[in-house]
Amino acid sequence: MRRSFSVLSAVILLYLSFDLQAQTLDKKFINPGPGYTQVVVTEASGVKTIHVSGQVGEGKNLEEQLRAAFKNLEKQLKDAGATLSDIVKMNTYIVRYKESDLDTFRKVRGEILGDSNMPANTLVGVYSLFKDQYLVELEAVAIKSTN
Repeated sequence: MRRSFSVLSAVILLYLSFDLQAQTLDKKFINPGPGYTQVVVTEASGVKTIHVSGQVGEGKNLEEQLRAAFKNLEKQLKDAGATLSDIVKMNTYIVRYKESDLDTFRKVRGEILGDSNMPANTLVGVYSLFKDQYLVELEAVAIKSTN
């Protein structure tokens, strides 16, 4: 009986500690637009998590647009106090995706992020984006210590 009480007490304390952490989560909205925000930053327990909305870029082809989208992504991260090296997860959307686009994507990403310690990445071929002129969109999640 005493052991059951100890286990129950530990579970309750653990639950309360998670509940208190959730209550102290700070959110910061950076570069809001109509109907969305470019960047949302949350901070808790000494860790800042940065969520960056999809970034696009101007250009005549996929490679040019990728380079411009990475520049825009870098700017949004900078506004949140982070860098491209802080990215831990990316989602990439390429319009009318074909296998050769993967080579272009890897080339540009490698030149910009380097070839080691790559973030987790999901690449999805899509029919279209919000405007016909765009061929690629990049979303990212970055983390940074606040200490």
